[in-house]
Amino acid sequence: MTVTIPQTDLPAGGADTAPAAAGTISVAELVGATLARLGVGHAFGVVGSGNYVVTNALRRNGVPYTAARHEGGAATMADAYGRMSGRVGVVSTHQGCGLTNATTGIGEAAKSRTPMIVVTADTAAAATRSNFKIDQDALARSVGAVAERVHSAASAVADTVRAYRTAVNDRRTVVLSLPTDIQAQQVDVSTIGELADLHLPQAVKPNDAAVAALADTLRAARRPVFVAGRGARDAGREILALAQETGALVATSAVAHGLFTGDPFNVGISGGFSSPFTAAIIADADLIVGFGCALNMWTMRHGSLIGPDAKVVQVDIEDSGLAANRPIDLGVLGDCAQTAAAVLSVLQAGGHRSTGLRTPAMAHTIAEHSRWNSEDLVDLSTPDTIDPRILSRELDRMLPVERIVSVDSGNFMGYPSAYLAVPDEFGFCFTQAFQSIGLGLYTAIGAAAARPDRLPVLGAGDGGFLMSIAELETVVRQKIPMVVIVYNDSAYGAEVHHFQGDPADLDVVRFPQVDIAAIACGYGAEGVVVRSTADLAGVSRWLDGPRNKPLVIDARIAADGGAWWLAEAFKGH
Repeated sequence: MTVTIPQTDLPAGGADTAPAAAGTISVAELVGATLARLGVGHAFGVVGSGNYVVTNALRRNGVPYTAARHEGGAATMADAYGRMSGRVGVVSTHQGCGLTNATTGIGEAAKSRTPMIVVTADTAAAATRSNFKIDQDALARSVGAVAERVHSAASAVADTVRAYRTAVNDRRTVVLSLPTDIQAQQVDVSTIGELADLHLPQAVKPNDAAVAALADTLRAARRPVFVAGRGARDAGREILALAQETGALVATSAVAHGLFTGDPFNVGISGGFSSPFTAAIIADADLIVGFGCALNMWTMRHGSLIGPDAKVVQVDIEDSGLAANRPIDLGVLGDCAQTAAAVLSVLQAGGHRSTGLRTPAMAHTIAEHSRWNSEDLVDLSTPDTIDPRILSRELDRMLPVERIVSVDSGNFMGYPSAYLAVPDEFGFCFTQAFQSIGLGLYTAIGAAAARPDRLPVLGAGDGGFLMSIAELETVVRQKIPMVVIVYNDSAYGAEVHHFQGDPADLDVVRFPQVDIAAIACGYGAEGVVVRSTADLAGVSRWLDGPRNKPLVIDARIAADGGAWWLAEAFKGH
């Protein structure tokens, strides 16, 4: 695309910049305007003196901005926004401490390969004694992000374009540092001109030999299962067409949950969140093909979902991703959609079509058993607590189908992930690459910004929610009609259920009962305490009402003895 920066859209002057001469703007304003013209979708941040001008430049040039209460929240909001919108999110931070506050969220985005730009101020080169001075480039690289910076007024546009191109084309999280002395320099508007054409990355076409080998492998398979990951979220149609031709069942990793919603041969999430039926059917497959999926220990349950005689194929656009987590029988370097389409063409040309596992009987069994919601259970509820499975099952029934579910980390996390259905791959946001608790509320805010047409639903534990609760004010201020489900067991549940030994040692992970509903009301949200299904009447009233404030469900949950997915996660530790 060719992008022109109109002179009339570039304001002069601003705080912390030198007085502007006629026809000039500051570098800070130029960077903000350039990012806007490149097409970034939404900015999130906390403003200080170092990023005041660039943030307002983004706003003046049409980029929506959400003021967060903490930079860590802003970073994960931008990450979630990018995942759910397909556009680049921006994080804006002050130099030094602003960037360090955002580091966990940046690390999550970097590990997830989310295209994202962190626009951060930096100290002037001469300010060697500044209390804000840190090695920002080294910090960025230490968490897997790409360090870029604006080097001069003359290179400001090129530096910004390079950061954007790296984010989009290489699928990287980029930290773009703007030294304060360079920010203040003035640029003659007449010298800016047009941005060079920016081409989207070209899809990697698989070579013919790899396509033929995968076609041969599929011809020989009798019980194939395709597992799609985040790298295949734009290839659902092509993968389903190939599955229909070869008789394959389809599943996803957790981060791609929803990709095959509606297909009768979709068995759901592969991994720790799998229902017993789903786990058994994947483990019985004689061929597993991972499309854009790392096939890591979470998705494959430490390898237990791969049968002893099963062949494993992996399709990825990066050679380094092939066999990175486990041995494979065939690696195909190629775009998932192009690979699936090419293999389908070869099979059709040869007249091959197999029913495989795609039978009416299998479709019926999948409908009955592929989700935990239909599994029999022994109710763990007590007079004062509700079984988290029953809670989740009832909320799945009550909440609108058009939802976007975000999930924090913790012992509880299997319940919203496995019990709450989602309409498609843009209905589930799972920021778990870093496995940090406390990111869930941030995630839900970013997801809501990406999909305002859907009801945002958050599943969080009491520990993670209290860690991030300052951003509840952001939800209220932004008037986001969010449903927050807090699975409240007054503990860090994973540690309570995993560690054995002296019970007194668990005092460090158990806490007094906190009235989260009351605290939520103090922020301006609506709160309801749920100890039984009867208490869910409060949720119904909120759903039937104007939904002009978020609803926080303080669910006092019964102990589950350690969630089923947790047992899988710790297997082998």
